[in-house]
Amino acid sequence: MNAFAGTGKLIRLVLRRDRVLLPLWVALICAIPVVFVGAFTGAYPTAEARQHYYETSVHTRAFTVVYGVLNGSSLGELVSWRSGFVTFMVALFALLTVIRHTRTEEEAGRRELVGATALSRHADLAATLIVTCGAVLVLGVASALALIGQGLPAAGSLALGLGFTMAGCVFAAIGAVTAQLTTGAGGARAIGISVLGAALILRGVGDIAAQSGGGPAWVSWLTPLGWAEALRPYSGERWWILALAAGAVVALIVLGVALSERRDLGAGMFHARRGPAAAGPRLSSPLALAWRLHRGPLISRIAGLAVVGLVGGAMSASLGTLMDNSGAAAREALARLGGPGTLVDQFLAPMMTMLCLVSVGFAIQAALLLRDEERDGRAEPLLATPVRRLRWAGSHFVFILLGPALGLIAFGTAAGLAHGLNTGNVARELSRLLAAALVQLPVVWVFTGVALALFGLLPRRVAGTFAVAMVSLLFGWVGLELQLDQWVINLSVFEHVPKLPGGVMTATPLIVMTVVAAALVAVGLAGFTRRDIPTT
Repeated sequence: MNAFAGTGKLIRLVLRRDRVLLPLWVALICAIPVVFVGAFTGAYPTAEARQHYYETSVHTRAFTVVYGVLNGSSLGELVSWRSGFVTFMVALFALLTVIRHTRTEEEAGRRELVGATALSRHADLAATLIVTCGAVLVLGVASALALIGQGLPAAGSLALGLGFTMAGCVFAAIGAVTAQLTTGAGGARAIGISVLGAALILRGVGDIAAQSGGGPAWVSWLTPLGWAEALRPYSGERWWILALAAGAVVALIVLGVALSERRDLGAGMFHARRGPAAAGPRLSSPLALAWRLHRGPLISRIAGLAVVGLVGGAMSASLGTLMDNSGAAAREALARLGGPGTLVDQFLAPMMTMLCLVSVGFAIQAALLLRDEERDGRAEPLLATPVRRLRWAGSHFVFILLGPALGLIAFGTAAGLAHGLNTGNVARELSRLLAAALVQLPVVWVFTGVALALFGLLPRRVAGTFAVAMVSLLFGWVGLELQLDQWVINLSVFEHVPKLPGGVMTATPLIVMTVVAAALVAVGLAGFTRRDIPTT
Protein backbone atom coordinates (compact mmCIF):
# COMPACT_ATOMS: atom_id res chain seq x y z
CA MET A 1 0.00 0.00 0.00
CA ASN A 2 1.13 3.54 -0.73
CA ALA A 3 2.69 5.10 2.39
CA PHE A 4 0.12 7.92 2.28
CA ALA A 5 -2.89 6.19 0.72
CA GLY A 6 -6.18 7.87 1.64
CA THR A 7 -4.59 11.18 2.58
CA GLY A 8 -6.84 13.12 0.21
CA LYS A 9 -10.00 11.73 1.79
CA LEU A 10 -8.76 12.55 5.27
CA ILE A 11 -7.90 16.09 4.15
CA ARG A 12 -11.54 16.55 3.15
CA LEU A 13 -12.64 15.11 6.50
CA VAL A 14 -10.40 17.50 8.48
CA LEU A 15 -11.64 20.47 6.43
CA ARG A 16 -15.23 19.35 6.98
CA ARG A 17 -14.77 19.10 10.74
CA ASP A 18 -12.94 22.44 11.01
CA ARG A 19 -15.09 24.35 8.53
CA VAL A 20 -15.97 26.89 11.24
CA LEU A 21 -12.92 26.92 13.51
CA LEU A 22 -10.21 27.29 10.84
CA PRO A 23 -11.75 30.31 9.02
CA LEU A 24 -12.51 31.93 12.38
CA TRP A 25 -8.90 31.64 13.57
CA VAL A 26 -7.49 32.79 10.23
CA ALA A 27 -9.82 35.81 10.01
CA LEU A 28 -9.22 36.81 13.63
CA ILE A 29 -5.43 36.65 13.44
CA CYS A 30 -5.32 38.38 10.03
CA ALA A 31 -7.32 41.27 11.42
CA ILE A 32 -4.91 42.00 14.28
CA PRO A 33 -2.01 43.53 12.25
CA VAL A 34 -4.54 45.61 10.30
CA VAL A 35 -5.93 46.89 13.59
CA PHE A 36 -2.38 47.83 14.60
CA VAL A 37 -1.99 49.86 11.41
CA GLY A 38 -5.14 51.85 12.12
CA ALA A 39 -4.26 52.29 15.79
CA PHE A 40 -0.72 53.55 15.14
CA THR A 41 -1.89 55.81 12.30
CA GLY A 42 -4.54 57.35 14.52
CA ALA A 43 -2.45 57.71 17.67
CA TYR A 44 0.87 58.64 15.99
CA PRO A 45 0.06 60.20 12.60
CA THR A 46 3.45 61.84 11.98
CA ALA A 47 6.99 60.53 11.73
CA GLU A 48 7.96 62.67 14.72
CA ALA A 49 5.21 61.16 16.86
CA ARG A 50 6.24 57.65 15.87
CA GLN A 51 9.86 58.45 16.66
CA HIS A 52 8.79 59.60 20.12
CA TYR A 53 6.86 56.35 20.58
CA TYR A 54 9.92 54.41 19.46
CA GLU A 55 12.10 56.17 22.02
CA THR A 56 9.44 55.49 24.63
CA SER A 57 9.23 51.77 23.99
CA VAL A 58 12.59 50.55 22.73
CA HIS A 59 14.22 50.37 26.17
CA THR A 60 11.22 48.97 28.04
CA ARG A 61 12.19 45.40 28.89
CA ALA A 62 8.62 44.31 29.55
CA PHE A 63 7.71 45.16 25.95
CA THR A 64 10.82 43.40 24.65
CA VAL A 65 9.91 40.17 26.44
CA VAL A 66 6.34 40.19 25.08
CA TYR A 67 6.81 41.58 21.57
CA GLY A 68 10.52 41.30 20.71
CA VAL A 69 13.11 43.82 19.58
CA LEU A 70 11.88 47.12 18.11
CA ASN A 71 14.15 47.90 15.15
CA GLY A 72 12.90 51.31 14.03
CA SER A 73 10.18 53.94 14.10
CA SER A 74 8.53 53.47 10.69
CA LEU A 75 4.89 52.42 10.62
CA GLY A 76 5.77 49.00 9.23
CA GLU A 77 8.43 48.36 11.89
CA LEU A 78 6.03 49.34 14.68
CA VAL A 79 3.29 47.07 13.31
CA SER A 80 5.75 44.20 12.88
CA TRP A 81 7.01 44.64 16.43
CA ARG A 82 3.54 44.68 17.95
CA SER A 83 2.71 41.57 15.92
CA GLY A 84 5.34 39.60 17.85
CA PHE A 85 2.64 38.21 20.12
CA VAL A 86 0.56 37.32 17.06
CA THR A 87 3.35 34.93 16.04
CA PHE A 88 2.90 33.21 19.40
CA MET A 89 -0.85 32.89 18.77
CA VAL A 90 -0.30 31.34 15.32
CA ALA A 91 2.17 28.84 16.77
CA LEU A 92 -0.30 27.88 19.53
CA PHE A 93 -3.12 27.49 17.02
CA ALA A 94 -1.05 25.21 14.77
CA LEU A 95 0.24 23.12 17.67
CA LEU A 96 -3.20 22.46 19.16
CA THR A 97 -4.78 21.76 15.76
CA VAL A 98 -2.29 19.00 14.95
CA ILE A 99 -2.66 17.36 18.37
CA ARG A 100 -6.45 17.53 18.17
CA HIS A 101 -6.58 15.73 14.82
CA THR A 102 -3.94 13.11 15.68
CA ARG A 103 -3.50 12.15 19.33
CA THR A 104 -7.03 13.16 20.37
CA GLU A 105 -8.55 11.09 17.54
CA GLU A 106 -6.36 8.13 18.47
CA GLU A 107 -7.18 8.42 22.17
CA ALA A 108 -10.92 8.47 21.41
CA GLY A 109 -10.65 5.31 19.29
CA ARG A 110 -11.76 6.95 16.04
CA ARG A 111 -8.32 6.63 14.50
CA GLU A 112 -8.49 2.85 14.83
CA LEU A 113 -11.88 2.71 13.11
CA VAL A 114 -10.69 4.88 10.24
CA GLY A 115 -7.45 2.93 10.01
CA ALA A 116 -9.38 -0.29 9.46
CA THR A 117 -10.26 1.01 5.98
CA ALA A 118 -7.90 1.33 3.01
CA LEU A 119 -5.73 3.99 4.65
CA SER A 120 -2.01 3.99 5.27
CA ARG A 121 -0.59 4.34 8.77
CA HIS A 122 0.61 7.91 8.21
CA ALA A 123 -2.37 9.25 6.25
CA ASP A 124 -3.92 11.00 9.24
CA LEU A 125 -0.67 12.72 10.20
CA ALA A 126 -0.04 13.77 6.60
CA ALA A 127 -3.58 15.10 6.16
CA THR A 128 -3.44 17.04 9.42
CA LEU A 129 -0.09 18.62 8.59
CA ILE A 130 -1.20 19.54 5.07
CA VAL A 131 -4.39 21.21 6.33
CA THR A 132 -2.69 23.00 9.24
CA CYS A 133 0.29 24.23 7.23
CA GLY A 134 -2.06 25.20 4.41
CA ALA A 135 -4.19 27.19 6.84
CA VAL A 136 -1.21 29.10 8.26
CA LEU A 137 0.03 29.73 4.70
CA VAL A 138 -3.36 31.22 3.82
CA LEU A 139 -3.16 33.23 7.05
CA GLY A 140 0.30 34.56 6.18
CA VAL A 141 -0.58 35.49 2.58
CA ALA A 142 -3.88 37.09 3.63
CA SER A 143 -2.09 39.12 6.33
CA ALA A 144 0.49 40.29 3.79
CA LEU A 145 -2.18 41.31 1.26
CA ALA A 146 -4.17 43.13 3.94
CA LEU A 147 -1.10 45.11 5.04
CA ILE A 148 -0.18 45.93 1.44
CA GLY A 149 -3.73 47.18 1.06
CA GLN A 150 -3.09 49.52 4.00
CA GLY A 151 -0.20 51.11 2.09
CA LEU A 152 2.72 49.29 3.74
CA PRO A 153 5.70 48.11 1.63
CA ALA A 154 5.10 44.80 -0.16
CA ALA A 155 8.40 43.15 0.79
CA GLY A 156 8.01 43.87 4.50
CA SER A 157 4.36 42.81 4.48
CA LEU A 158 5.24 39.53 2.79
CA ALA A 159 8.07 38.92 5.28
CA LEU A 160 5.73 39.53 8.21
CA GLY A 161 3.08 37.20 6.79
CA LEU A 162 5.60 34.48 6.02
CA GLY A 163 6.96 34.88 9.54
CA PHE A 164 3.52 33.90 10.83
CA THR A 165 3.47 30.96 8.42
CA MET A 166 6.99 29.88 9.39
CA ALA A 167 6.22 29.79 13.11
CA GLY A 168 2.94 27.97 12.48
CA CYS A 169 4.52 25.30 10.31
CA VAL A 170 7.38 24.66 12.74
CA PHE A 171 5.04 24.25 15.70
CA ALA A 172 2.67 22.12 13.62
CA ALA A 173 5.64 19.80 13.09
CA ILE A 174 6.44 19.98 16.83
CA GLY A 175 2.83 18.96 17.48
CA ALA A 176 3.33 15.97 15.17
CA VAL A 177 6.26 14.89 17.36
CA THR A 178 4.59 15.46 20.74
CA ALA A 179 1.52 13.52 19.55
CA GLN A 180 3.73 10.42 19.37
CA LEU A 181 5.13 10.74 22.89
CA THR A 182 2.17 10.22 25.22
CA THR A 183 -0.95 8.09 25.31
CA GLY A 184 -3.22 11.05 26.06
CA ALA A 185 -3.96 14.30 24.26
CA GLY A 186 -3.59 16.21 27.54
CA GLY A 187 0.00 15.09 27.96
CA ALA A 188 0.81 15.92 24.33
CA ARG A 189 -0.68 19.39 24.74
CA ALA A 190 1.26 19.93 27.97
CA ILE A 191 4.56 19.00 26.32
CA GLY A 192 3.86 21.12 23.24
CA ILE A 193 2.77 24.18 25.21
CA SER A 194 5.82 23.81 27.46
CA VAL A 195 8.04 23.85 24.36
CA LEU A 196 6.21 26.95 23.12
CA GLY A 197 6.61 28.64 26.52
CA ALA A 198 10.32 27.82 26.55
CA ALA A 199 10.61 29.26 23.04
CA LEU A 200 9.02 32.52 24.21
CA ILE A 201 11.35 32.71 27.21
CA LEU A 202 14.45 32.00 25.12
CA ARG A 203 13.45 34.63 22.58
CA GLY A 204 12.90 37.17 25.36
CA VAL A 205 16.22 36.41 27.06
CA GLY A 206 18.08 36.68 23.78
CA ASP A 207 16.38 39.93 22.81
CA ILE A 208 17.11 41.59 26.15
CA ALA A 209 20.72 40.43 25.95
CA ALA A 210 21.00 41.86 22.44
CA GLN A 211 19.59 45.21 23.57
CA SER A 212 21.89 45.46 26.57
CA GLY A 213 24.96 44.62 24.48
CA GLY A 214 25.98 41.67 26.64
CA GLY A 215 24.83 38.22 27.64
CA PRO A 216 23.65 35.24 25.61
CA ALA A 217 21.99 37.03 22.68
CA TRP A 218 22.47 33.88 20.60
CA VAL A 219 19.77 31.96 22.52
CA SER A 220 17.04 33.68 20.49
CA TRP A 221 18.28 31.64 17.51
CA LEU A 222 17.29 28.46 19.33
CA THR A 223 13.59 29.21 18.94
CA PRO A 224 11.29 29.49 15.89
CA LEU A 225 9.82 32.64 17.46
CA GLY A 226 13.29 34.15 17.25
CA TRP A 227 13.57 33.12 13.59
CA ALA A 228 10.31 34.92 12.75
CA GLU A 229 11.66 38.05 14.43
CA ALA A 230 15.04 37.68 12.66
CA LEU A 231 13.28 37.99 9.27
CA ARG A 232 13.26 41.74 10.09
CA PRO A 233 10.14 42.81 8.16
CA TYR A 234 10.30 46.41 6.91
CA SER A 235 13.92 46.77 8.07
CA GLY A 236 16.11 44.78 5.68
CA GLU A 237 14.40 41.43 5.16
CA ARG A 238 16.54 38.31 5.53
CA TRP A 239 14.84 35.72 3.35
CA TRP A 240 17.39 32.97 3.95
CA ILE A 241 15.85 32.33 7.38
CA LEU A 242 12.87 30.76 5.60
CA ALA A 243 15.20 28.00 4.38
CA LEU A 244 16.34 27.39 7.97
CA ALA A 245 12.73 27.01 9.07
CA ALA A 246 11.90 24.73 6.14
CA GLY A 247 14.78 22.45 7.11
CA ALA A 248 13.54 22.33 10.70
CA VAL A 249 10.00 21.47 9.56
CA VAL A 250 11.24 18.62 7.37
CA ALA A 251 13.46 17.25 10.15
CA LEU A 252 10.64 17.36 12.71
CA ILE A 253 8.17 15.68 10.36
CA VAL A 254 10.66 12.91 9.62
CA LEU A 255 11.14 12.48 13.37
CA GLY A 256 7.37 12.35 13.94
CA VAL A 257 6.91 9.71 11.24
CA ALA A 258 9.82 7.65 12.61
CA LEU A 259 8.35 7.74 16.13
CA SER A 260 4.93 6.80 14.78
CA GLU A 261 6.41 3.70 13.13
CA ARG A 262 7.98 2.57 16.41
CA ARG A 263 4.88 2.56 18.59
CA ASP A 264 1.60 0.67 18.68
CA LEU A 265 -1.65 2.33 17.76
CA GLY A 266 -3.09 3.91 20.90
CA ALA A 267 0.27 3.82 22.71
CA GLY A 268 2.97 6.44 23.09
CA MET A 269 6.73 6.49 23.30
CA PHE A 270 6.29 7.25 27.02
CA HIS A 271 4.33 4.30 28.36
CA ALA A 272 1.52 5.01 30.81
CA ARG A 273 1.95 3.54 34.27
CA ARG A 274 -0.50 0.72 35.01
CA GLY A 275 -2.94 1.35 37.81
CA PRO A 276 -4.50 -1.16 40.21
CA ALA A 277 -7.08 -3.55 38.85
CA ALA A 278 -9.77 -2.29 41.27
CA ALA A 279 -10.38 1.20 42.61
CA GLY A 280 -9.66 1.81 46.26
CA PRO A 281 -12.04 3.43 48.75
CA ARG A 282 -10.55 6.84 48.00
CA LEU A 283 -12.17 6.71 44.53
CA SER A 284 -15.65 5.96 45.80
CA SER A 285 -17.21 9.30 44.82
CA PRO A 286 -17.32 11.60 41.75
CA LEU A 287 -15.39 14.25 43.72
CA ALA A 288 -12.58 11.77 44.48
CA LEU A 289 -12.43 10.73 40.82
CA ALA A 290 -12.33 14.36 39.70
CA TRP A 291 -9.46 15.00 42.11
CA ARG A 292 -7.60 12.01 40.69
CA LEU A 293 -8.00 13.36 37.16
CA HIS A 294 -7.13 16.99 37.96
CA ARG A 295 -4.44 16.57 40.60
CA GLY A 296 -1.45 16.03 38.27
CA PRO A 297 -1.97 19.12 36.08
CA LEU A 298 -3.12 21.12 39.11
CA ILE A 299 -0.04 20.37 41.21
CA SER A 300 2.34 21.02 38.31
CA ARG A 301 0.68 24.35 37.50
CA ILE A 302 0.77 25.51 41.11
CA ALA A 303 4.44 24.54 41.39
CA GLY A 304 5.26 26.27 38.10
CA LEU A 305 3.54 29.51 39.13
CA ALA A 306 5.31 29.42 42.50
CA VAL A 307 8.70 29.11 40.77
CA VAL A 308 7.89 31.97 38.38
CA GLY A 309 6.73 34.12 41.29
CA LEU A 310 9.89 33.34 43.23
CA VAL A 311 12.11 34.32 40.29
CA GLY A 312 10.08 37.46 39.52
CA GLY A 313 10.13 38.58 43.14
CA ALA A 314 13.85 37.95 43.45
CA MET A 315 14.56 40.01 40.30
CA SER A 316 12.33 42.92 41.33
CA ALA A 317 15.01 44.65 43.39
CA SER A 318 17.07 45.34 40.28
CA LEU A 319 14.12 46.43 38.14
CA GLY A 320 13.88 49.87 39.71
CA THR A 321 17.39 50.75 38.62
CA LEU A 322 16.84 49.23 35.19
CA MET A 323 13.62 51.15 34.57
CA ASP A 324 15.07 54.33 36.01
CA ASN A 325 17.78 54.20 33.35
CA SER A 326 15.23 53.81 30.56
CA GLY A 327 14.41 57.51 30.36
CA ALA A 328 11.32 59.60 31.04
CA ALA A 329 9.47 58.44 27.91
CA ALA A 330 9.78 54.78 28.85
CA ARG A 331 8.63 55.49 32.39
CA GLU A 332 5.62 57.32 30.98
CA ALA A 333 4.65 54.28 28.86
CA LEU A 334 5.17 51.98 31.81
CA ALA A 335 2.89 54.16 33.96
CA ARG A 336 0.12 53.84 31.34
CA LEU A 337 0.30 50.06 31.61
CA GLY A 338 1.14 49.64 35.26
CA GLY A 339 -0.69 52.53 36.86
CA PRO A 340 0.54 54.56 39.86
CA GLY A 341 3.17 53.51 42.37
CA THR A 342 6.90 52.98 42.24
CA LEU A 343 8.73 51.88 39.10
CA VAL A 344 8.81 48.34 40.46
CA ASP A 345 5.05 48.46 41.07
CA GLN A 346 4.50 49.71 37.51
CA PHE A 347 6.48 46.75 36.19
CA LEU A 348 4.79 44.19 38.44
CA ALA A 349 1.24 45.29 37.53
CA PRO A 350 1.51 44.24 33.83
CA MET A 351 3.19 41.06 35.06
CA MET A 352 0.04 40.37 37.06
CA THR A 353 -1.99 40.79 33.85
CA MET A 354 0.16 38.17 32.14
CA LEU A 355 -0.25 35.96 35.23
CA CYS A 356 -4.01 36.37 34.86
CA LEU A 357 -3.86 35.37 31.18
CA VAL A 358 -1.78 32.27 32.00
CA SER A 359 -4.25 31.32 34.74
CA VAL A 360 -7.11 31.74 32.26
CA GLY A 361 -5.34 29.30 29.95
CA PHE A 362 -4.93 26.80 32.78
CA ALA A 363 -8.60 27.10 33.70
CA ILE A 364 -9.72 26.54 30.10
CA GLN A 365 -7.45 23.49 29.89
CA ALA A 366 -9.14 22.12 33.03
CA ALA A 367 -12.55 22.73 31.42
CA LEU A 368 -11.38 20.87 28.31
CA LEU A 369 -10.65 17.85 30.51
CA LEU A 370 -14.33 17.81 31.46
CA ARG A 371 -15.22 17.86 27.77
CA ASP A 372 -12.71 15.09 27.04
CA GLU A 373 -14.32 12.85 29.66
CA GLU A 374 -17.65 13.20 27.92
CA ARG A 375 -16.43 12.97 24.34
CA ASP A 376 -14.26 9.91 24.97
CA GLY A 377 -17.15 7.97 26.50
CA ARG A 378 -15.95 7.87 30.11
CA ALA A 379 -18.73 10.09 31.48
CA GLU A 380 -21.62 8.05 30.11
CA PRO A 381 -20.95 4.88 32.18
CA LEU A 382 -20.72 6.97 35.34
CA LEU A 383 -23.98 8.75 34.60
CA ALA A 384 -25.65 5.38 34.01
CA THR A 385 -25.18 4.74 37.75
CA PRO A 386 -27.10 6.66 40.48
CA VAL A 387 -24.64 9.57 40.02
CA ARG A 388 -26.59 12.58 38.80
CA ARG A 389 -25.37 14.96 36.12
CA LEU A 390 -25.07 17.93 38.47
CA ARG A 391 -23.04 15.93 40.97
CA TRP A 392 -20.64 14.69 38.30
CA ALA A 393 -20.17 18.07 36.61
CA GLY A 394 -20.05 19.91 39.96
CA SER A 395 -17.21 17.70 41.18
CA HIS A 396 -15.11 18.88 38.22
CA PHE A 397 -16.27 22.47 38.58
CA VAL A 398 -14.77 22.54 42.08
CA PHE A 399 -11.26 22.01 40.76
CA ILE A 400 -11.76 24.08 37.61
CA LEU A 401 -12.76 27.09 39.73
CA LEU A 402 -10.50 26.60 42.76
CA GLY A 403 -7.41 25.52 40.82
CA PRO A 404 -6.66 29.03 39.50
CA ALA A 405 -7.15 30.45 43.00
CA LEU A 406 -4.50 28.11 44.41
CA GLY A 407 -2.15 28.98 41.56
CA LEU A 408 -2.57 32.72 42.13
CA ILE A 409 -2.01 32.26 45.86
CA ALA A 410 1.18 30.31 45.16
CA PHE A 411 2.48 32.99 42.79
CA GLY A 412 1.62 35.91 45.07
CA THR A 413 3.07 34.22 48.13
CA ALA A 414 6.33 33.26 46.42
CA ALA A 415 6.75 36.68 44.78
CA GLY A 416 5.91 38.50 48.02
CA LEU A 417 8.37 36.47 50.07
CA ALA A 418 11.20 36.93 47.55
CA HIS A 419 10.55 40.65 47.08
CA GLY A 420 10.10 41.15 50.80
CA LEU A 421 13.46 39.53 51.54
CA ASN A 422 15.07 41.93 49.04
CA THR A 423 13.48 45.01 50.58
CA GLY A 424 13.72 43.85 54.19
CA ASN A 425 9.95 44.07 54.78
CA VAL A 426 8.46 40.62 54.17
CA ALA A 427 5.09 41.28 55.83
CA ARG A 428 4.37 44.37 53.71
CA GLU A 429 5.43 42.97 50.35
CA LEU A 430 3.78 39.60 50.96
CA SER A 431 0.40 41.20 51.63
CA ARG A 432 0.74 43.61 48.68
CA LEU A 433 1.73 41.03 46.06
CA LEU A 434 -0.68 38.40 47.35
CA ALA A 435 -3.52 40.93 47.03
CA ALA A 436 -2.28 41.91 43.54
CA ALA A 437 -2.43 38.26 42.48
CA LEU A 438 -5.81 37.51 44.03
CA VAL A 439 -7.62 40.47 42.42
CA GLN A 440 -7.01 38.68 39.10
CA LEU A 441 -9.20 35.77 40.22
CA PRO A 442 -12.61 37.26 39.21
CA VAL A 443 -11.29 37.79 35.67
CA VAL A 444 -10.12 34.17 35.55
CA TRP A 445 -13.53 33.08 36.79
CA VAL A 446 -15.29 35.10 34.07
CA PHE A 447 -13.45 33.27 31.29
CA THR A 448 -13.83 29.99 33.18
CA GLY A 449 -17.55 30.71 33.27
CA VAL A 450 -17.50 31.30 29.50
CA ALA A 451 -15.82 27.91 29.01
CA LEU A 452 -18.29 26.15 31.31
CA ALA A 453 -21.28 27.87 29.67
CA LEU A 454 -20.03 26.68 26.28
CA PHE A 455 -19.58 23.19 27.74
CA GLY A 456 -23.23 23.18 28.75
CA LEU A 457 -24.65 24.78 25.60
CA LEU A 458 -22.14 24.31 22.76
CA PRO A 459 -19.63 21.71 23.98
CA ARG A 460 -17.76 21.51 20.68
CA ARG A 461 -16.91 25.22 20.95
CA VAL A 462 -15.27 25.16 24.41
CA ALA A 463 -11.81 25.76 22.95
CA GLY A 464 -13.11 29.03 21.48
CA THR A 465 -12.71 30.54 24.96
CA PHE A 466 -8.99 30.92 24.15
CA ALA A 467 -9.88 33.28 21.29
CA VAL A 468 -12.28 35.26 23.51
CA ALA A 469 -9.54 35.78 26.10
CA MET A 470 -6.97 36.86 23.49
CA VAL A 471 -9.33 39.39 21.94
CA SER A 472 -10.18 40.81 25.35
CA LEU A 473 -6.50 41.22 26.20
CA LEU A 474 -5.90 42.85 22.83
CA PHE A 475 -8.52 45.54 23.40
CA GLY A 476 -7.11 46.43 26.80
CA TRP A 477 -3.34 46.27 26.45
CA VAL A 478 -3.12 47.64 22.90
CA GLY A 479 -5.73 50.26 23.61
CA LEU A 480 -3.86 51.58 26.64
CA GLU A 481 -0.51 51.67 24.91
CA LEU A 482 -1.87 53.35 21.76
CA GLN A 483 -4.16 55.65 23.77
CA LEU A 484 -7.35 54.61 21.99
CA ASP A 485 -10.81 55.77 23.02
CA GLN A 486 -11.83 54.67 26.50
CA TRP A 487 -14.87 52.75 25.26
CA VAL A 488 -12.56 50.53 23.20
CA ILE A 489 -10.32 49.91 26.21
CA ASN A 490 -13.35 49.12 28.39
CA LEU A 491 -14.21 46.19 26.11
CA SER A 492 -11.40 44.31 27.83
CA VAL A 493 -12.32 42.46 30.99
CA PHE A 494 -8.68 42.81 32.11
CA GLU A 495 -9.03 46.60 32.15
CA HIS A 496 -11.51 46.51 35.04
CA VAL A 497 -9.07 44.91 37.48
CA PRO A 498 -7.45 47.26 40.05
CA LYS A 499 -3.83 47.95 39.06
CA LEU A 500 -2.13 46.40 42.05
CA PRO A 501 0.43 46.71 43.48
CA GLY A 502 0.53 50.48 43.66
CA GLY A 503 -3.02 51.31 42.56
CA VAL A 504 -6.27 51.81 44.43
CA MET A 505 -8.27 48.76 45.47
CA THR A 506 -11.85 48.95 44.12
CA ALA A 507 -14.23 46.17 45.09
CA THR A 508 -17.18 46.98 42.80
CA PRO A 509 -15.78 45.60 39.50
CA LEU A 510 -14.54 42.50 41.29
CA ILE A 511 -18.00 41.84 42.72
CA VAL A 512 -19.65 42.42 39.33
CA MET A 513 -17.25 40.04 37.58
CA THR A 514 -17.78 37.39 40.25
CA VAL A 515 -21.56 37.65 39.80
CA VAL A 516 -21.18 37.41 36.01
CA ALA A 517 -18.96 34.34 36.42
CA ALA A 518 -21.50 32.71 38.74
CA ALA A 519 -24.27 33.37 36.22
CA LEU A 520 -22.21 31.83 33.41
CA VAL A 521 -21.51 28.75 35.52
CA ALA A 522 -25.22 28.44 36.29
CA VAL A 523 -26.01 28.68 32.57
CA GLY A 524 -23.48 25.95 31.87
CA LEU A 525 -24.95 23.64 34.50
CA ALA A 526 -28.49 24.28 33.28
CA GLY A 527 -27.50 23.59 29.69
CA PHE A 528 -25.65 20.41 30.65
CA THR A 529 -28.68 18.97 32.43
CA ARG A 530 -30.85 19.47 29.31
CA ARG A 531 -28.67 18.33 26.42
CA ASP A 532 -27.76 14.91 25.07
CA ILE A 533 -24.70 13.00 26.26
CA PRO A 534 -22.35 12.59 24.58
CA THR A 535 -22.31 15.44 22.06
CA THR A 536 -19.61 14.69 19.48
